[in-house]
Amino acid sequence: MSKVNELFGRKLSVVNFGIESFYQDQVKQNTPAVHVDWKPIAGGDRKVAGYLRQLKKPELLEKITAANKEALSRILGAQPYLVGMSTAGESVPGMTPKTILHAGPPVTWENMCGPMKGAVMGGLIYEGLASSLEEAEKLAASGEITFSPCHHHNAVGPMAGVVTYHMPVWKVVNKAFGNEAYCTMNEGLGKVLRFGACDQEVFERLRRMKEEYYPVLKEALALHGEIDMKVMIAEALQMGDEGHNRNRAGTSLFIRKIMQDVYHTSFPREQQDAALKFLNDNDHTFLNLTMPTCKSTMDPTFDIPFSTIVSTMCRNGTEFGIRVAGLGREQWFTAPAEYIRGLYFPGFSEEDANRDIGDSCITETTGIGGFCMAASPAIVQFVGGQVQDAINYSSQMYEITVGEGNAYKIPVLDFRGSATGIDIMKVIESGIRPIINTGIAHKEYGVGQVGAGLVNPPEDCFKKAIAACAQAWA
Repeated sequence: MSKVNELFGRKLSVVNFGIESFYQDQVKQNTPAVHVDWKPIAGGDRKVAGYLRQLKKPELLEKITAANKEALSRILGAQPYLVGMSTAGESVPGMTPKTILHAGPPVTWENMCGPMKGAVMGGLIYEGLASSLEEAEKLAASGEITFSPCHHHNAVGPMAGVVTYHMPVWKVVNKAFGNEAYCTMNEGLGKVLRFGACDQEVFERLRRMKEEYYPVLKEALALHGEIDMKVMIAEALQMGDEGHNRNRAGTSLFIRKIMQDVYHTSFPREQQDAALKFLNDNDHTFLNLTMPTCKSTMDPTFDIPFSTIVSTMCRNGTEFGIRVAGLGREQWFTAPAEYIRGLYFPGFSEEDANRDIGDSCITETTGIGGFCMAASPAIVQFVGGQVQDAINYSSQMYEITVGEGNAYKIPVLDFRGSATGIDIMKVIESGIRPIINTGIAHKEYGVGQVGAGLVNPPEDCFKKAIAACAQAWA
């Protein structure tokens, strides 16, 4: 008998690489088989794979590894504290009465998506710079208004992320490095400015936030003193939050922390009750505290030479943008934002959805949000999927990060620290992109939120970033 016939006469044990359908054929034939989920580096893109090889040359890789270790040290060593409130005009660097900050990388009025245009027009009416949507649209297109990313002003904004001069903002300070971060108050879900809604109901809510709730909360925080946000987020993760789309525990913890101080303020009891009710009625109150916490945590990673850590991920509804620690604050790497895979509110579908939008994925950049979905099994009821999917997503993120959190831990993974420090080299090499859970805005302004789901950054952001790293350092 020939050797070939001997081989086919034996019991086969198969290891299948790559295409899963070959593995499934073996399973159907009851052949013992193991599937290896393998993909060619950089998806088979030789040019990008070449950049990766350049960065992996021993002398350069040693510098990159040391730089990423330093970046991780700064992330884990952050000491973010909520220290108070102010208006954006009083505290946010670079704000003027005719400056409007927005989410994501830089974008012009002409290239803004529907919900961002709606939020901008609403912001102009809120500031008294326009009296109607028609007037606001004309002003926005006139060149008189300065549009700038929140991230360029030590700020972050959920969804459209619009911040105007008189809006109240939370202030977080990273005491380890002395940097500050700001974020507006969360309006709630549904028909709100950050999703592009811009009618009288929205303006009335914004007015109450500024005139009734903000003064009470500002004084309450002054009475209470600074709040350790890292400790509070860590506790919320143990209680079923993930820090991005589920914030019920964090909101409850925050209210519990300041409630007594609210009732010690100088305002009438009715106004105190209204401020607390506003916080309590909105499970997403805490999101606008986790976001500046994460922003203040990540900003000190900038300007570490040779670091390939992602310091920023964000989207403006048209483009997704990332910034890399070792390349500085000024270099954005962008690509068209993707559509979100998710669950829609009754009466809406994929046809209604805008592209991915918002600064809120600064949470994932820091290692919470989608990276901590395993800590929040209830989140799948909001964004879709099964509990095991949440566990799998969190587990997979360790393959593209340089370390694990020392405060943010996942109970179901035996309290393993969350995957922390996205490395563009590992993203390119593995083909695994960061997972983000997020809300879905209607593509037309004036409607608001229509669902929630999961999304990834476009691969081209990372390809452009790794090319820039190779050209700068190799």
